[in-house]
Amino acid sequence: MRNEKSACLLIGKCYMHGSSSSRDEALRDRRARMLSRGLPKQKPIEGVKQVVVLASGKGGVGKSTTAVNIALALAANDSTKEVGLLDADIYGPSIPKMMNLKGNPELTPGAVIISTPQDVALLDARKGAEMFRKVHVPVLGLVQNMSVFQCPKCKHETHIFGANGVRDLAKTLGLDFLGDIPLHVNIREMCDSGQPVVISQPQSDAAKAYLKIAMEIVRRLPVPSA
Repeated sequence: MRNEKSACLLIGKCYMHGSSSSRDEALRDRRARMLSRGLPKQKPIEGVKQVVVLASGKGGVGKSTTAVNIALALAANDSTKEVGLLDADIYGPSIPKMMNLKGNPELTPGAVIISTPQDVALLDARKGAEMFRKVHVPVLGLVQNMSVFQCPKCKHETHIFGANGVRDLAKTLGLDFLGDIPLHVNIREMCDSGQPVVISQPQSDAAKAYLKIAMEIVRRLPVPSA
């Protein structure tokens, strides 16, 4: 599932041992394998034979109401079949209410808020942090994206969207500041070509910024229980 305003990261365990040179070589090999294998192949959902999506170009037209009743109608028409219902609206899921379901959802280990330093963007970042707190999801920290633009010719740096807005917001909210991501053309170009900078240009400033933030996130993740 993809949403315009959010993304989920599933982080597994990765242990690297040995000398610095051997680790670097292992990382290069891993990046090469990641680039060569391409997109993951679509896999069927175990035990599910057909998937029907009920959608609309706008909200408030009755998708949830229709989906609930169609799901129940499908189950009623054939008692030998099982019907599953997934609400893909992560911001305002209404299916549990309509189906009279109780209980607490499994909580994610933590959330990372991403924003540019611009004042208008910071308003939404603050709301996002408050929203996660209300639903008891720990905020691991804030990331300042598009923090500075460096001219590729003269190397002059310009803070197009402001300098320290996200850093200051993190301090105000009592949250950790995880790092800055620069505004570089190659970040966009490499993503458009299917070769993100972390893999294709691991020694670039942009890649190092992402790697640093990734380590800061891992440091703040709770240790999973055995």
